[in-house]
Amino acid sequence: MTDQKTDQIDAVLNHVDAGLNQSLERLYALLRIKSISTDPAYKAECQRAADWIVGELQGIGFDATAHATPGHPVVWAKGPEQAGPHVLFYAHYDVQPVDPLNLWHSDPFEPVLKQDAAGRQIIVARGASDDKGQMLTFIEACRAWQAVTGSLPVKVSLMLEGEEESGGKNLPPFMEANKVALGAADIALVCDTDMWDRETPSITTMLRGMVAEEVEITCADKDLHSGMFGNAARNPNQLLAEIIASLRAPDGSVTLPGFYDDVAEVSPEIKAQWAGLGFDDAEFLGEAGLSIPAGEKNRSVLEMLWARPTCEINGMIGGYTGDGFKTVIPAKASAKISFRLVSNMDPVKIRAAFRAHVEAMIPADCSVRFTAHGGSPAITVPSDGTHLKRALTGLSNEWGKPAVITGSGGSIPVAGDFKRILGLDTLLIGFAQIDDAIHSPNEKYDLASYHRGIRSWVRVLASLAG
Repeated sequence: MTDQKTDQIDAVLNHVDAGLNQSLERLYALLRIKSISTDPAYKAECQRAADWIVGELQGIGFDATAHATPGHPVVWAKGPEQAGPHVLFYAHYDVQPVDPLNLWHSDPFEPVLKQDAAGRQIIVARGASDDKGQMLTFIEACRAWQAVTGSLPVKVSLMLEGEEESGGKNLPPFMEANKVALGAADIALVCDTDMWDRETPSITTMLRGMVAEEVEITCADKDLHSGMFGNAARNPNQLLAEIIASLRAPDGSVTLPGFYDDVAEVSPEIKAQWAGLGFDDAEFLGEAGLSIPAGEKNRSVLEMLWARPTCEINGMIGGYTGDGFKTVIPAKASAKISFRLVSNMDPVKIRAAFRAHVEAMIPADCSVRFTAHGGSPAITVPSDGTHLKRALTGLSNEWGKPAVITGSGGSIPVAGDFKRILGLDTLLIGFAQIDDAIHSPNEKYDLASYHRGIRSWVRVLASLAG
């Protein structure tokens, strides 16, 4: 890096530090907007949040518009023309409902800066971490670059959603309709993730996909008296239990034919890095009141969470479940079952394998009905990608220690949409902490996460410019 570029970055970082109080006031203004996307009563508030963001982006040189959708607006903004890579940044401005309100220690929409039990300064408000605080770390970094240099290190576009917390069904059609402009980017950036720990920044490069199925088995044409029909009549609860039990082998593996055909092993280099993270299997399970790892034998908990597919029973319903007792053989029984997928696994193939497995176990005088509840592929960013390496360098420079590559056991559908619709890989870079209580009362965002998040994006944007 040239001395001139280093001096320029230092000047931008100094501007961030000097303007932190003003930056916090902008964050507080956004947090006061009650942009609860799932409740129609807050539709106007969602529009107000979109308009507020548009105004802020226009004020720092972006061509920004709040595009109407059948739901809440998508904010689409394009920065000044700039040589070098083109990044597309995604975040969401909508928030979860605040219920139960009585568990909040302060007004959810009146942000409070306070100290936690460990003496850390935290910003408490709905959306502080998920995702308004995270979103503004990027926008404030762009603001600082513009203020100090009059330009950005790379070309920047932003796509900010107002329905992530309520299903996000209108974003993919928006992306399809604008795929030429959106697809002109070289890499997508998403901030809706957390750090490995409070001092170690990370980039999530693996997201599991998912297949979700609801199964309903019907045996008799009505509920039956267990004394009159027991043994003679097929019990759908028993049949469902046998089917569910058959999905896992004694060694913890999933039994569906072809389930592991497309599953690749994690490289030795990535395994070695994960081994160096200091993750404690026993401590992780202990926080949930458990001590014995389930799942595949001879696999670490971290590997099973990030890099292995799974099958989980999310719910089972059948027969009488009220108070007291009722000696009944139910006519129907149902279950909700999900499969988390890893890279290269085809959701269509897995759904078909599951349905074939179940159908093969249904007796001729019984029937089964399936209901699909979504399916998305897993996402993996190549570990040797240029953009990834540059972003890791920027993060490492800010935090004074090597940034790490992590996976996620969850799914972030927009990352799949970026790949499926736009052909873009996604770098997931966020500064949240595991204790931020997102979706819960007293959601918070560490002041250090906000401040150093802005500084981190300043450096990452510079690093991405090469």
